[in-house]
Amino acid sequence: MSRKIDITQLNGVAVGAFVVCLIIGASVTELIHNLAPIMMGALLGFYLLFAIKVIRQWEKVALLRLGRYVGLRGPGIFHIIPVVETLSPFVDQRVRVANVTAESTLTRDTVPVNVDAIVFWLVWNAEKAILEVENFLDAINLSAQTALRESIGRHELAQMITERETLGRELQRILDEKTNPWGITVQSVEVRDVRIPQGLEDAMSRQAQAERERQARIILGQAEKEIADSFVQAAASYAENPVALHLRAMNMLYEAIKEKGSMVIVPSSAVETMGLGGTLATASLGGAKP
Repeated sequence: MSRKIDITQLNGVAVGAFVVCLIIGASVTELIHNLAPIMMGALLGFYLLFAIKVIRQWEKVALLRLGRYVGLRGPGIFHIIPVVETLSPFVDQRVRVANVTAESTLTRDTVPVNVDAIVFWLVWNAEKAILEVENFLDAINLSAQTALRESIGRHELAQMITERETLGRELQRILDEKTNPWGITVQSVEVRDVRIPQGLEDAMSRQAQAERERQARIILGQAEKEIADSFVQAAASYAENPVALHLRAMNMLYEAIKEKGSMVIVPSSAVETMGLGGTLATASLGGAKP
């Protein structure tokens, strides 16, 4: 929230002028031994104390003369006529931030969510902001909150979680259209957080886990199918070329017995059909020590 400045707040220049007037009046009174100079100095000092105003670089203020708008003043030092002329609250023209929260608002797919957002805005026309709106700070906050709730109702939960930038741009456009006639522009809206009930969050976590398990099973089944297809192709090749099958069997047998101390039991029918007797004898002789 911005700092509210009292229109009667005194500034250093006015206080300094008041002190100078008192000092001069007191000095003249001391010289002529008459109270009139110090009284005049005090009156002039009080006048300057409320007549001199100083506006900082980033501020603007509206000057009203007998209730009628005269113009903007600031930044810098200027003079008003007390009682006849008054000032409006000071308007800060720097970029400001408004925190907006929408609690337990239903999305398009009827999911209650709590959404936190930040609105960056500034006053680009102080005259309109002062004359057109009674309290533009409350107007910005309430408008942003209403727009956020409306936008939540038009989007589904998945969109709000994955497309926060799109939601922010939509809110910025809605708010800017509403606040421009007030002399205020909304530069951007950032959605900070989208929170859902704990029970729903747990359910979504279980759903995501089940989906990942389903995908893993599908991938495993596809792998098994590819392996089976490869075996079918290999079987067709071996059926057309028995020699290749024998060579494959011999290679597998060699891989099994090449390690020392290993023992392989081979059916006699396989030895006869594949001619492994001589091969085994050769392997035994090659592996025997001299």
